[in-house]
Amino acid sequence: MTTTEPTEESTALSLGTAAARKLSTTTKTRPQMQGTSSRWLLRMLPWVDLESGTYRVNRRLTYRPGDGRITFTNTGENVRVIPQELRELPRLRGFDDDSALTALAERFVQRRYEPGQVIVPAGTPESEVLLIAHGKVSRLGTGEYGEEAQLDVLGDGGFFGDAVLAGRESRWRSTYKAITPCIVLALERHALQPVLEQFGELRAHLAAAEHAPPQNKHGEASIDLAAGHTGEFALPGTYVDYELEPREYELGVAQTVLRVHSRVADLYNQPMNQTEQQLRLTIEALRERQEHEVLNNPDFGLLHNTDLRQRVHTRTGPPTPDDLDELLSRRRKSRFFLAHPRTIAAFGRECSKRGLYPQTTAVEGQPMQAWRGVPILPCDKIPISKSGTSSILCVRTGEDDHGVVGLQQTGIAEEYQPGLSVRFAGISDQAVISYLVSTYFSAAVLVPDALGVLERVEIAR
Repeated sequence: MTTTEPTEESTALSLGTAAARKLSTTTKTRPQMQGTSSRWLLRMLPWVDLESGTYRVNRRLTYRPGDGRITFTNTGENVRVIPQELRELPRLRGFDDDSALTALAERFVQRRYEPGQVIVPAGTPESEVLLIAHGKVSRLGTGEYGEEAQLDVLGDGGFFGDAVLAGRESRWRSTYKAITPCIVLALERHALQPVLEQFGELRAHLAAAEHAPPQNKHGEASIDLAAGHTGEFALPGTYVDYELEPREYELGVAQTVLRVHSRVADLYNQPMNQTEQQLRLTIEALRERQEHEVLNNPDFGLLHNTDLRQRVHTRTGPPTPDDLDELLSRRRKSRFFLAHPRTIAAFGRECSKRGLYPQTTAVEGQPMQAWRGVPILPCDKIPISKSGTSSILCVRTGEDDHGVVGLQQTGIAEEYQPGLSVRFAGISDQAVISYLVSTYFSAAVLVPDALGVLERVEIAR
């Protein structure tokens, strides 16, 4: 006995699904958005509510030590230091004679070093000022038991040997060795002398720099104290001086105009409110942009406001446990690391090479990878360069701990969420309803060591 498969021409025995759907409804999701991220930075920052649109950070008076970074210019392979950038050298901080700085800049000579080549060995006379135009340099010393120890890593814009400007005879205390191919500019002592003889103001400035006001290790004006004395000891008098021009942060803004046709709002509003869904997705996009600005804005973004002394270079390129330890050691009460997900993966590979398995810690009820108990939170707003390098931030937060805080102003007109307003902006002649959606925000670093960055982290190796 044979059977035949039913054909389209055969008579149906029941109602088909295509026809049945005409009488049925569908179960629908809300509109989804791939661009939504976890936005850990916005969630972890404590937000300070401002009474006005400006936030002033008052600090103790600080004598800038001038240990910043120097900028260079190049014509082909010929690299020159920008004369005004020499003010980043501690002993030239505040010196305003551009002609003398130009004369100094013209006397720097260019040198190249290969990886592993010693630039200056310890114990030899310190006879030149050296500026790192490109590359990475290791500062080496002798450990407690005579072994070689890496004390620091210097990168583009770094310098050493500026004590030569003071005219003192001394010897190198450390060995400086090239880690990568390096371009270094050198100013030798014999080339410096003609400039000092020509410009008397420069000689006077360098002499005064040797008698700078007393300051602590952070560069702040010292507070004179006495301790451990007995009897009728004459106590020192002191006072705490403040910065005369403290930094003020103004709230930034992210805005857009949401448009919804009145016919859509009137006729296609069930089972979901069209205006609400349009507004929800728009706010998601604004919050994503807000986190991007908190990180990358050239005025208040964290990557641009990290103190130069808190910028750390990797020892070998990829992010290693040693690098994160160095980042942690530069501040107290580190609350979290922030890194691109690809950077976190690169760190995991380095741990696997060493046979290490980083612990996890709970953050808002979610298990997160951590190092030394400090969670490593993902953030895809941290840029990755074309050469495959990125950054890792280490953050201390809160006003009480002199950390990093987010800034917002609540109670604004037609507020929809804290610091975000949705204002009706009218109906056009084409029956299009407009809503102005605005969010106001900023971020402030209360003291320099609240924020540190591990720079030029290689994630492609």
